[in-house]
Amino acid sequence: MIRSLRLQPEAAGLGMTSQRVRDRLIERLREAGIVDEDVLNVMRVLPRHLFIDEALASRAYEDNALPIGHGQTISQPWVVARMTEAVLRHDDPRKVLEIGTGSGYQAAILAALGLEVYTVERIGDLLRQARKRFRQLGLSLRSKHDDGRIGWPEHGPYDAILITAAAPALVDALIDQLAPGGRLIAPVGSAGEQTLVQLVHAADGGIEQTALAPVVFVPLLAGTLD
Repeated sequence: MIRSLRLQPEAAGLGMTSQRVRDRLIERLREAGIVDEDVLNVMRVLPRHLFIDEALASRAYEDNALPIGHGQTISQPWVVARMTEAVLRHDDPRKVLEIGTGSGYQAAILAALGLEVYTVERIGDLLRQARKRFRQLGLSLRSKHDDGRIGWPEHGPYDAILITAAAPALVDALIDQLAPGGRLIAPVGSAGEQTLVQLVHAADGGIEQTALAPVVFVPLLAGTLD
């Protein structure tokens, strides 16, 4: 179920940000293998052009990553859709932790799907911009300025954890915050050799890991910046 969004007039878009352009993106995602109708519908409704600089708005509905400043990017729509699909394949996902708020687009997708979202961002300026977008859209979620590698343990465990930056290996502190049966979706590897990985914390305590797709993400860095 998609939550009602408080869409402002600028969210409707014109020309290269119009609903017709968004619909074409959804068809491309469908052709590329995205099958979850809830994911496709929320990405059809949520205005991606509000999450990037106005100068790049005409490219908002291309299936490409785009720069958002501070050396960061808003992820390719297909990658956002694929990661969101993986979250929804949990039996009954409720609470989700995102590491790397960035523009706020991925967190907004999850919140608009009715999930309880916690998101952590190390760059203060990006987080302030994302929070403004959440308020504009009437989305309720919790966000924190901190080192994402630590996670947000006081609100765990989580049914799903999404990491939107790549590390050479999965971070144990984040795996420890998964609920039994929960899943972690993250890019793993060095620049040029990254794989989107799904780790499932089985109810019996075992760990199941599956490679989903080759991807390209910015690196997962330590510390915080204002």
